[in-house]
Amino acid sequence: MDGVLIDSEPLWKIAEIEGFGKVGIDLTHTDCEETVGLRMDEVVLMWYNRIGWEGKSLKEVENDVVDIVIREIKKQGTELPGVTKTLQTLKSAGYKIGLATSSATRILKTVLDQLHLAEYFDIVHSAENEQYGKPHPAVFLTAAKKLDVDPKKCLVFEDSLNGIISAKAARMKVIAIPEKTHEINEKFQIADKILDNLNGFNLDEAIDLFR
Repeated sequence: MDGVLIDSEPLWKIAEIEGFGKVGIDLTHTDCEETVGLRMDEVVLMWYNRIGWEGKSLKEVENDVVDIVIREIKKQGTELPGVTKTLQTLKSAGYKIGLATSSATRILKTVLDQLHLAEYFDIVHSAENEQYGKPHPAVFLTAAKKLDVDPKKCLVFEDSLNGIISAKAARMKVIAIPEKTHEINEKFQIADKILDNLNGFNLDEAIDLFR
């Protein structure tokens, strides 16, 4: 979802810098890029273990960051290029479409409301309901199960390295759409295909990935 459907990575940076700033943790944009694709509870735990703070529980800091990112999504969240066109193409061709995300369910609902995309998805699933978040494959495996589709027949769109690793571990095909503010990472080459944005998606080429 984040970085694929919605241009939210800059909003997450705003939220993390502001949220962690409340407990005296001064994060940079580069610090935020280190945790792209992870669940927020895991991000909070990482910074707590690395730096630590007093005055607020880990859950309170997590809720602060989530509240801020929801505020920013409602204020300035925009659809990324090619999203509606790609969803319409896949829907018209009869494919099942699922949304699997590391973001909390309340963020997921906010994004779908903001972009008016809920009608395209057969199922939605948040990794907050899994024991482990990305790069563990659980969120994608559960989404495939909810769709009643063999994971090996699933195609995933991902913007983060953690997400790509997660999808490949689930034995799914992956199209990577690297978020523009990330540094170019050669490890993205483990994806089956890399696009600048969803305007470059071609259904026939996607089908060829499974041959």
